[in-house]
Order: sequence, then C-alpha cells, then structure tokens
Amino acid sequence: MTMTENAVDARPTARQMSASTPSRWAMLVRYPWVLATLAVAALGGIAQLTTWHAYTWVLPAGYALVVAGRSAWRMTRELRRGTYGIDILAFTAIVASVAVAEAWAALVIVLMLTGGEALEDYASARARRDLTALLSHVPRVAHKVTSDGTTTDVPVDAIAPGDQVLVRPFEIVPVDGSLVTGSATFDESSLTGESLPVERTAGQEVLSGGVNGSTAVVLSTTHAARDSQYQQIITLVEGASASRAPIVHLADRVAIPFTVVALAIAIGAWALSGDPARLAEVLVVATPCPLIIAAPVAFLAGTGRAARRGIIVKSSATLESLRRVRTVAFDKTGTLTRGAPSLVEVRAAGGLTDDQVLRLAASAEQYSSHVLAAAVIGAARSRDLPLSGAETAQEVPAHGVTALVDGRSVVVGKRTYVADAVGVSLAGTTIGPGEMAVYVAIDSSYAGALVFSDEVRGETPQTLERLHEHGVEHIVMLTGDDRLTADHVGQALRIDDVRANCLPADKVDAVTSLPHRPVAMVGDGVNDAPALAAADIGIAMGARGSTAAGDSAHVVLLRDDISTVADAHTIARETVTIALQSIWVGMTLSAALMVIAAFGALPALVGAWLQEGVDVVAILWALRAGLAHPSTPRKASARRP
Repeated sequence: MTMTENAVDARPTARQMSASTPSRWAMLVRYPWVLATLAVAALGGIAQLTTWHAYTWVLPAGYALVVAGRSAWRMTRELRRGTYGIDILAFTAIVASVAVAEAWAALVIVLMLTGGEALEDYASARARRDLTALLSHVPRVAHKVTSDGTTTDVPVDAIAPGDQVLVRPFEIVPVDGSLVTGSATFDESSLTGESLPVERTAGQEVLSGGVNGSTAVVLSTTHAARDSQYQQIITLVEGASASRAPIVHLADRVAIPFTVVALAIAIGAWALSGDPARLAEVLVVATPCPLIIAAPVAFLAGTGRAARRGIIVKSSATLESLRRVRTVAFDKTGTLTRGAPSLVEVRAAGGLTDDQVLRLAASAEQYSSHVLAAAVIGAARSRDLPLSGAETAQEVPAHGVTALVDGRSVVVGKRTYVADAVGVSLAGTTIGPGEMAVYVAIDSSYAGALVFSDEVRGETPQTLERLHEHGVEHIVMLTGDDRLTADHVGQALRIDDVRANCLPADKVDAVTSLPHRPVAMVGDGVNDAPALAAADIGIAMGARGSTAAGDSAHVVLLRDDISTVADAHTIARETVTIALQSIWVGMTLSAALMVIAAFGALPALVGAWLQEGVDVVAILWALRAGLAHPSTPRKASARRP
C-alpha cells in the first residue's frame, strides 16, 4: 500500500465514538454493591405490600450486617498496612441502627457507604480526566515509510532516529521529528495548553503528542519513542496521579479525633437520655466520608486544571509546597529573556577585521553547548563565513571555550575568563540594556568583543508583579553572565537580588542558602538542572529547555511562556484553599447534624439521608479546584514606586 492510499481520514466514526462511551448499565455493573443495595431496597419495598410486611426488616437488616462485616474486614486490612481505619463509625452506626430496630436507616447508611465509594471513584475520574486524556491516547503503532515509498505499520517503540514516519490526517504524532513534506498544521493543545493550531514548515521540529491537521505528512524522526516529548509527559502524569499531598495525610490524621469526638457525643447522648436510639441517630450523621474523599479529589482537580494550562506537576505534594513559596529564583537567559540572542555589533581590536574575529570565534564555539555559542555560530553563518574545525578544544561551563583553530589559539567567553587567558585586565565594553558581550582573544592577545541583544520576554514584568502580589517576598536572578549585563536586566525588571558570574555550583549554593523559604527555582538549561533539583520546588521551562532540566524539576512548563510560573502558583494556592475548605465544610455540617441528633431532633432515617447530602456537598466543593477562578483583584504594591 502506498503513502497516498494510506492518507485517509482517521477521525473516529460515530459508531466508534458510541462504542467507546460506557452505557448506564455498564456504570451500574461497575459498582455492584450500589446495585445490590438498591435491589435490597426494592425487594424490601415490595415485601411491605405483602402479608409478610411484619418481617420485611429482616432483609435490609441482614444485608446491612453483611456490608458492616465487609467494612470491618477492610478496616482491619488498612490498619495492618499502617493506614488509619475510620470505617469504625460506619460499622458502629450500622450495628447500632440494626440493634435499635432501625433497619431501613441501616440500609441508607449502607447506601451512603457504597454510594460514597462510587461517588469518590466518579469524582476522582472527573478530576483526573485532564491527566488521563493524555494517557488514553498514547500512540501504539507508527506508519514507517520504507525505501520504496510504501508504508508498513510497526510498534512505535521500533522507530529509531532517522526513520521516516507517515502521519495521517487527524492522527497523533507518535514520535518527535522534523517535517519532511511541505507545511502542515498541528493541534498541540494537549501538550502546551495553547488552543490555536500551530503551523510547521519543512525542516521544522514537530513534537510527539500533537494532532496532525487535514493533510498527511512525513516526518524524519529525531528521537526514539521513549525519549520523545509525549512519552516524557506521560511519565510525569503517571507520577503525578500516584502521589499524595501532605494535606491528604492531614485529613487522615484529623479523621481519628473526629471519630473519637463522634463516639463521645453518641455515647453521651445515649447516657443522658437513656434512649439507645440516640446512639444510632448520632453515629448515622457522623460518618466522615467527606473528610477522606474531599482532599484527594481537590488535589486531583487542581493537578488537572494545571495540565490544561500546560503545567505538569510531578506530585500533588508540590502543589502544597508551591502555595507557601516565599522566594522565587530565576535563571536569566532563556527564562527571563527569550534566549535567542542576535548579534548587534562586532568590535574588533588588534588589527583584525570584524569577519576574522567572528569566524575564529564561531569556529571555537562549535565545541560549546552554551546558548550564546549557538548565537555566535548563527551570526557567522548569516555572513556566509566558513567555519574551521578545531585541533583541540576545551570548555569551562558557564565561562567560555579555548580551542586551537587553523593553528591559532582562540579563547571565547566571559570577560574575566578571557582576561585570565591573556594575562591582562580587560575593561568591559560598553553595552546597553538587554545587551551582553562575548569577549575574544587570539594568540594570547585581546581581539575584540561580540555584542548581542537578548530581549526580555514581554510577559516577564507582569509575571514578577503577580508573584509579589500573591505572597512571594523575594525575587532573585541567578545568571552566569557578567555583572554589567546582569545588572542591566535586573534593574530593568526591579529584581530584588541579582547574582552574576554564577557557575552551576554557585546556583546550587545560592538556592540552598536563600533565607526566605520555601524557595522555587525556575530555569531551562542543562546548567540549571542541579539548582532545580536542590530547590524546594524546581520549575523547568520544558517547552524549549533541556531534558536534564525537566528531569530535575518538580514542575514542568510545556509552554514557552514564563507567565505560567505565576499561573502555577495561583493554582497551587487555590487548590490547597479549596481542599481545606471542603474538609471543614464536611466536618462542620456533620458536627451540626450530630448535635441536632444528640437532642433527639433527627430521626436515624432522616439523618442518614442528610449525611448523604453532606458527602455530595463536600465533593462538589472539592471539584471547584479544577475550575478557573476570577483573578484576585490587583492591589497597589507597597514595595514598588
């Protein structure tokens, strides 16, 4: 089959979409205990209409005791695993209700338990849907283009860098690659949160996980599936889904005193009234389902909301830490700035021409991984200057590179690095705001400077202001750039603390020694990876940054947009607030119902139904964490003029 024959519309048909949608019957079968409880209630109701109505209490009472036994067994297993078992309230309420002839109230408690489990499962799935949407569409097969122009379907893991892959209309791109055929549009909303399609032309990079448009395209793969962008995101999502935040453990701990208080109120009401039914009436409304359900649902919802904004949070515990952050440290190049410096001027010295200085510097910079090295090389190639290979080359990370090019010793890098190489002090060349200089020495003599401009991102000032307004007390910039360059950017952005000439180890020392904690570090390069790992919260600009930075970080930003740092902080604050609110809403409503029941004003059957409503209220409150909330009104900043 040829590529043309394969290029068909791959959109799912209505029948396929219908088949993938679970039916109502399937949903009931998924929760058999709920189905059984409803069946017992229906049979009991029918029996009430027969001559056996005097004995109909036996069916709901017996079934309720079976469920109580199941609950006790599960509670015992949880205690053995070291998890606090709080089903004791439900167990006691069921047994007490049966003992005082409130069999139908016991059945409603059973419905609350089984329905609560189903509701928790549904709410968790609803909160997690933005994360699982990625997992459910992982490509399994790729259409490999063979040497004769035909295609063959192979497992996506069998694709190697350099292979050509056909992507049909509306299919998910299976691996990272560069576009071979013409131009095409791709929907990358699941990767970056950007709703508008992006256009790619021949030679441009196409990330896996995006959805192809209406035209079949061919890619030349650049990474294996396991190293591609989509698979890395899947790995992050799986880790985020499995984690538990400290606030969730807090709910577990609060459940124990809540249980003790509930039992004390129930026993006290019984003792003071002399009516054993009071015990059952109090315990019926004391089941702490909202306490154990609401917090996990809120964190899942918040993590899903972040994913929609192109923010992958590796663990839900990170959200709890991020909302308390007091200091945010930023890398400069590629983070606060766009990271795409352009050559402004060549200032040659020592009798050499501009092109000679630029050509030799670019030849040496071929052996450096720094972003400015790529800018030097790009500038030389834009002038059609031929580059030479180096006989020897050595790079000192964040400082510069020394190479032997065409028999000449070339040193390129920071002013202090070049000054040490030539053995004399060098005065810094004059630069303007947003500019930086790369210095060059040839054959142990100063040869000039290359001046570049790296534009500050348009969203950077507002992002820093939002962080300050929402509780971040200190903004720090950590950069390997020269002090003059760093101060220009720091003053323009009104940054509190600017630290220049930083090696990777210096960034780590700075992050670990900053006094106002927790500290978040934001960066995008390989040299930022150690600092990201050392910070309380590491945030990587993953859309264009290095794999090392993404691996070291706790949060990965899929969009090349620094404003998502402030978005992540906002989502973290609102998620934790809503999680705590949902816990206290559930506990307060339950406590109020317990007090009413203790005075005999709440029959067991009515109380059981009201407690079911408390569960629903707490869970619905927790799901608010997945919704976008109105922005906090901007306040005048007292710390800024």
